[in-house]
Amino acid sequence: MNLVQKSVAHPWMCDVLGHLTTRHYVAMFDDAAYHLLYKVFGWTGSSDADGKIAWADVRHVINYQAEVAAGDLLEIHAGLNKIGTKSITIFYEMRNLGSHDMAATLECTCVLFDLETRKAIKISEELRDLASKHLIEKTDSDSE
Repeated sequence: MNLVQKSVAHPWMCDVLGHLTTRHYVAMFDDAAYHLLYKVFGWTGSSDADGKIAWADVRHVINYQAEVAAGDLLEIHAGLNKIGTKSITIFYEMRNLGSHDMAATLECTCVLFDLETRKAIKISEELRDLASKHLIEKTDSDSE
């Protein structure tokens, strides 16, 4: 899996219970996605000069596994579980560096999206070849 994000759980990111609030888990995973898409495809939000294609999330499944408190240092690693006809499935692990706990996991389905037609499009063989280098094997413990 690829290291795609390093973060700090700042106090202003925590809720009334004193732990990282849901919106900031999602933001950290979203930031990590850009780094993964760059690592796998060389894609950045501004790299398609014609502005014709992008990756769009269509499904998220997050498992919160351990509390994250203000000041905790986090790393997110990711890899691809599946390459479909029009989509990829990405698996993310958020780990707490201090406690060594798995804080959360995310399984995300992204479609290759045509920005003009506003529809998912087929993943080219070139992109498929790039993606295949980042396939990981998901274990049963990944979803616990």
